[in-house]
Amino acid sequence: MVRIGLLSDTHGYWHEKLFNFFGTCDQVWHCGDWGSIEIYNTLNRFKPVTGVWGNIDGQDIRALLPEKHRFTVEAVDVFMTHIGGYPGKYSCSALKEFQTNPPKLFVCGHSHILKVMYDKKLQLLHINPGAAGKYGFHAVSTAIRFEINHDRMNNLEIIEMKK
Repeated sequence: MVRIGLLSDTHGYWHEKLFNFFGTCDQVWHCGDWGSIEIYNTLNRFKPVTGVWGNIDGQDIRALLPEKHRFTVEAVDVFMTHIGGYPGKYSCSALKEFQTNPPKLFVCGHSHILKVMYDKKLQLLHINPGAAGKYGFHAVSTAIRFEINHDRMNNLEIIEMKK
């Protein structure tokens, strides 16, 4: 079993409550729009980090991380990108990836809207953790933690933080 902390759209801001929320996690995943290399460095000192760059990220982040990342945790095939949409409204780039080989778990950010949806057509779980930073239209900052146990994802929890 692997415990995952998932966030996106920090936009250069790190909420101190995330240290406690992600404290029991084995890994932290960031779905882009880090906003600064300092967020990456803070996370990397705290836990092993997997991430992608987002549309606001500069060359420092883009030199470290890919735009899209496909990887496996336990027996779960994961696809991560920043701009990906959601079931019924995927981005063209995500659809292209899914047509040949849909993942079991698709994580993305960008919208600042927390969404967890199961796509019955493609048989994948979509998770957007919302925005963990304080910049943007969202009223509450959010992040997610969950478990991957062999081929199952469960025990999903959300934290809401005042901006």
